[in-house]
Amino acid sequence: MFAERFLRRLPVVLGLIVGMQDSLRAADEKPASKPVASEKSEGKSAKPAAKPEAKPAVKKPAKVSREYVSGKKWDEPKIVTPGAAGAPPSDAIVLFDGENLAKEFSGGDGWIVSDGAVTVGGKGGVESRRKFGSCQLHIEWATPKEVKGEGQGRGNSGVYLMGMYEVQILDSYDNKTYFDGQAASIYKQRPPLVNACRKPGEWQTYDIIFTAPVFEADGKLKSPAAVTVLHNGVLVQNHFELEGGTFYDRPPAYSKHAEKLPFSLQNHGNPTRFRNIWIREL
Repeated sequence: MFAERFLRRLPVVLGLIVGMQDSLRAADEKPASKPVASEKSEGKSAKPAAKPEAKPAVKKPAKVSREYVSGKKWDEPKIVTPGAAGAPPSDAIVLFDGENLAKEFSGGDGWIVSDGAVTVGGKGGVESRRKFGSCQLHIEWATPKEVKGEGQGRGNSGVYLMGMYEVQILDSYDNKTYFDGQAASIYKQRPPLVNACRKPGEWQTYDIIFTAPVFEADGKLKSPAAVTVLHNGVLVQNHFELEGGTFYDRPPAYSKHAEKLPFSLQNHGNPTRFRNIWIREL
């Protein structure tokens, strides 16, 4: 009975089996579809986009340096030949060359010229015959080799620019005195920056650059006098502006005077010597 039912349904079962086999075969033959990444998918699963090619860097042209030109018109500086071994430059006015003092100086009664130098003597000083304002003055001097006295009594003299602004001359080698009265001071106004004195009897030099004062028409001071001094080649006054004339018995003060005046060398009773005096007007 059972066998009869089984045989009766056998064709149906076989048909089902055959259909299932055909379905499985078709599924195996169909190519597998590749998953498509969503535009909104996370970066880990999405293929990164290709980077654009970097453009080569373009070098900017270097800035061209332009020379500064002031635009001012200058006169060509004239040629001046420097003097050799202490000699004056070619444009200097030689005031004393060791031979004739009276040619360029007045006074000097009792001053003695010998051996290329002049020694202070008598009672009065000397004054240049020519008048000067702003200038460069070179002068060589020596105090007595034999030391006598002390303080202001040793080798005392002075260079009076325009006859009233004094650069002190003194034997300040191992010789104490008030500081604004020692060698290379602006008398009673400014001590030297340093003491550059040589020994008594040795030749010393002053190179003085002087700017004359300027006055208004009514006599008021427009700009003060100023002085720079090199003592034996050492800067001892650096463009010092004077407070007025240098006086022994009163404070410095200005009073209107001519644009150019003589300069003088003082006789203070000491036998100080001078040589090689020349000047350049500025």
